[in-house]
Amino acid sequence: MSQRVNTMFFDVVRNNKRVVQIFLALITLPFAFWGVDSYVRSSGAGADLASVGDSKITLPQFDQAWRAQQERMRQMLGASFRPESMNTPEAKLAVLNSLVDQRLLLLEAAKDRLVAGDDALREVIGKVPSLQEDGQFSMARYRAVLAAQGMSQAQFEAQLRQDLTLQQLVGAIGETGIAAKTLTAAMLHIQSERREVAELRFSADRFVGQVKIDPAAIKRYYEENTKRFELPEQSRAEYVVLALEALLDKVKVSEAEITAWYEGHQDRYQQAEERRASHILIVSNAEVNKEQAKAKAEQVLKEVQKSPNAFAELAKQYSQDPGSAEKGGDLGFFGRGMMVKAFEDTVFKLQENEVSGLVPSDFGYHIIKLTGIKAGKRRPLAEVRADIEAELKRQAASRQFAESAEAFSNLVYEQPDSLQPAAERFGLTIQQSAWLPRQPAPESLAALGQLGNAKVLASLFSDDSLKNKRNTEAVEIAPNTLLAARVVEYRPASTRPFDDVKAEIEASLKVQEAALLARKAGEAKLGELQQNGAEVQAAWGPAREVSRAESRDLPASALKAIFKADVRKLPAYVGDEAIGGSYVLYRIAKVSHPDIVDDNRRNALQRQYDSILAQEDFAAYLANLRLRYKVDINKSALENKER
Repeated sequence: MSQRVNTMFFDVVRNNKRVVQIFLALITLPFAFWGVDSYVRSSGAGADLASVGDSKITLPQFDQAWRAQQERMRQMLGASFRPESMNTPEAKLAVLNSLVDQRLLLLEAAKDRLVAGDDALREVIGKVPSLQEDGQFSMARYRAVLAAQGMSQAQFEAQLRQDLTLQQLVGAIGETGIAAKTLTAAMLHIQSERREVAELRFSADRFVGQVKIDPAAIKRYYEENTKRFELPEQSRAEYVVLALEALLDKVKVSEAEITAWYEGHQDRYQQAEERRASHILIVSNAEVNKEQAKAKAEQVLKEVQKSPNAFAELAKQYSQDPGSAEKGGDLGFFGRGMMVKAFEDTVFKLQENEVSGLVPSDFGYHIIKLTGIKAGKRRPLAEVRADIEAELKRQAASRQFAESAEAFSNLVYEQPDSLQPAAERFGLTIQQSAWLPRQPAPESLAALGQLGNAKVLASLFSDDSLKNKRNTEAVEIAPNTLLAARVVEYRPASTRPFDDVKAEIEASLKVQEAALLARKAGEAKLGELQQNGAEVQAAWGPAREVSRAESRDLPASALKAIFKADVRKLPAYVGDEAIGGSYVLYRIAKVSHPDIVDDNRRNALQRQYDSILAQEDFAAYLANLRLRYKVDINKSALENKER
């Protein structure tokens, strides 16, 4: 399903209750990909990945859900998304379990004969913002959006009906998760508690001068931690890049070529005729008798024929189209293919200001008035010249790249001792890299630029590149972009000599010992304070109030210690290690609660606990369904599947 249609589904979900949104977010993978029948019916045997009751989850269904999940992650994470992070047994099993949960819900909905009615469907579609104009549902926009995505109205509404049906099932479970108000009040009391604290810091820096490190300890640390001083193998490379984008600047397109293209593709620059119409719709469906609807439409038609200039007022009075009635039935301008066939055929036969007879459609009976015509015309060459030039340049560059790519690949292979021949033939610049590791961390690949490609790095560190000093093969690092490289310098993996790291180890050991001294001094002072209380004098920092929600930059461990402290007798004292080897004491002098708790905060906390309980109920419901329908997961088929 396209992103535009997916957005319409998300608009629908946003208009429903929060608890339902949470559950649907847990099982969002493939609702929009298959109809209910494809879930419920038994699939063929074979290497199916799971069975849910009598139905199967097949490899194609898993593949489609897998691709959808990858796309969602790519949109969420952007450039930081790594496809290999999803190619793990855990990620595969998570996708498959989502499919199982969805299948369970669909089977249960089918068993209970749950289905969203037509009225519910119309109401939801009418409220989707992307289908509205001036705050009102637009049938023209609805048709246009679906047509642009190659989707019929019947397909979209069937998928939406399925989604609403599942919301009914999920919502019925979610509504049971309501936390007791006494629990909320107790938790709010705890969360709103504030404690006034002051700090006394024992910095490790104060004790560094007291530390003396035995040279034997330095040597022993080096020998016991040699891995910390290993240097990975590295290489520096030179490389050339053949890219379609670079060819674009070299391509020249003549005015004659642009004109010839324009004349030869006139249909691409032809703006089709558009017409504007207003209509009065009398609905006919399963809930409304067709003959009664037709009789009412005929009565309205007589009034329109009697007073054609009052069409807008009559539309406001009689039309049952919620999107256009308030606008006098106006549907705006539209072209062919944007309305149902019977409606469109009638509109494009009418003369301006002419009123049709009754026009039946799947929606009911229409009375149509043509209110405007925009004749078709061809866009002038001056208006589209830049687009044509860009397209012709890209076509020419694509041809050149296709011709050059094979020759480039062959040349770096046939003359493996240098990249200079390829650079001279194709007008490329030989570039130099910094030191490259064999296996960089995934998050550092981007910093390596065009060389941050797993296949390029594997080629550079191959025996052929390192021992024989040959060019790598031409690697496609992006669409229409080839790169070839060669190693110019290599450093094998090694361990830094002891003399190079001796001072570094000594400094590190001094910091460790100083941190121990700081902790001992802090703990001694803490014991003294806890024993003697306020009688012991200390240089405390300024007091400040903190709460569990407002930590004022306190470390999490310090905040936890402060709120675990016994405050029945004040002042109370606790200690905690800080970043950098310091040890910090905290003096708790005051405990307070606000006289008035903000209602918004109370309500937010109530909703949070309601949501937690509802999710627990939902998880228990799914677990029960798994027992009732007998779920079998074929883990070996999942693990053996190549991606």
